[in-house]
Amino acid sequence: MCGGVQSKLQSEGVREAIRTMVGESNTKKRKFRETVELQIGLKQYDPQKDKRFSGTVKLPRIPRPNMSICVLGDAQHCEEAEKNGIASMTVEDLKKLNKNKKLIKKLAKKYHAFLASDALIKQIPRLLGPGLNKAGKFPGLITHQEKLSDKVNELRATIKFQLKKALCLACAVGHVEMTEQELFANINVAVNFLVSLLKKNWQNVKTLNVKTTMGKPQRIY
Repeated sequence: MCGGVQSKLQSEGVREAIRTMVGESNTKKRKFRETVELQIGLKQYDPQKDKRFSGTVKLPRIPRPNMSICVLGDAQHCEEAEKNGIASMTVEDLKKLNKNKKLIKKLAKKYHAFLASDALIKQIPRLLGPGLNKAGKFPGLITHQEKLSDKVNELRATIKFQLKKALCLACAVGHVEMTEQELFANINVAVNFLVSLLKKNWQNVKTLNVKTTMGKPQRIY
C-alpha cells in the first residue's frame, strides 16, 4: 500500500475492466502495440490556489517497452548504447547543434527521454541551453557503476504524475500484450501512489478509467 493510503479499488471491477479492454483490442487488432492508459479525474482541487503536486513511481512491470530514449554519453556509454540498440550522441554531436533552438527543440521532440553520462550532464546547459529543460526532458544521470540496459528499463517503468492547470491526468500503465495480472499490478501501484500525493487522498478522486490507445474508456472508480 502506498504511503499508508487504503486502496478503494474493487479488485474484481478492475480485472473485469482489463478483460473487456484487452478483449476489444484483440477483436480489432491494430498494426501497433496499443498502450494502456490510466485516466484520472480530480475534484475539490483548485490548481490556482492549491499546491501543485508532482511525483514519480516505478511500476512492477515495464509499461512502455517502445519508449524512445537517447543517451548523451561519453565514449563508453555511447558504445554500450550501440550494443543495446539505443540511440546516442557524443559531446561532438551536441556541439554540432550549435545551440540552435530549432534543432534542440527537434531533438527534444524526437525522444521520450534522455540519459546523460556523469561526465557530460554538467555540460548540458552550456551545450544545449535550456531547451531540454523547457521540454521537461532534462536527462537522467547514468554512471559506469550501473548497467545501461537496467537504467533504460527503469526509465521505461517509471511514470510521473504532475498537476498542472487541468483536473484531468493521464499516464501509460501498460500495453495490451501484458497479462491481466501484470496490468492489474501496474494499475494498483499507479493509483495508490497517485492517491498518496493528493491532499485529501481518495476524497480528491472523482473518476478513474483505463483505456487502450484506440479503445473505449473502462471505468474502475
